[in-house]
Amino acid sequence: MGDNNVNLPPGFRFYPTDEELVVHFLHRKASLLPCHPDVIPDLDLYPYDPWELHGRALAEGKQWYYYSRRTQNRVTGNGYWMPMGMEEPVVASSSNKRVGVKKCYVFHMGEAADGNKTNWIMQEYRLTDSASSSRSSKIKAQPKTDHSKWVICRVYERDEEGDDDDGGDGTELSCLDEVFLSLDDLDEISLPN
Repeated sequence: MGDNNVNLPPGFRFYPTDEELVVHFLHRKASLLPCHPDVIPDLDLYPYDPWELHGRALAEGKQWYYYSRRTQNRVTGNGYWMPMGMEEPVVASSSNKRVGVKKCYVFHMGEAADGNKTNWIMQEYRLTDSASSSRSSKIKAQPKTDHSKWVICRVYERDEEGDDDDGGDGTELSCLDEVFLSLDDLDEISLPN
């Protein structure tokens, strides 16, 4: 699992859900609480292009995970991260409450506004103000921290067909389905008697 020199049991795989990334990792990091196992490194993302994350971030399969300080500057040595789509809420399954926010970015090579879009995707997770304040009030012994300073990032490269490494929606067409859907006019099909 990457080059992080972490002493983990054989067979350990790191495939957290969005909720687990926010609640079990990011919230603990922002609250200065210990996280066991402590596998996700701190990394200042923006000096690095996405293909330079290997050996610096936690690698699991074709995905890299790391903590970073939240910043508006998303420029690297060879390009920049451009936001795509809307922010998505991260909701706790047990309480149905919003605990964080996920924002997606796509990496562009070159100067801002003139760059070429690549297949590199970054999902940046941050805590919501309500999630951080409600959890902070329950933990009285810790000092008040600014939860907005930390984010946790998942970076991966989409394959050429545009499928994400997230597993997709699990649907796949059979060969016969593809042939059927490719037919333009069903009236031209003649069936044997």
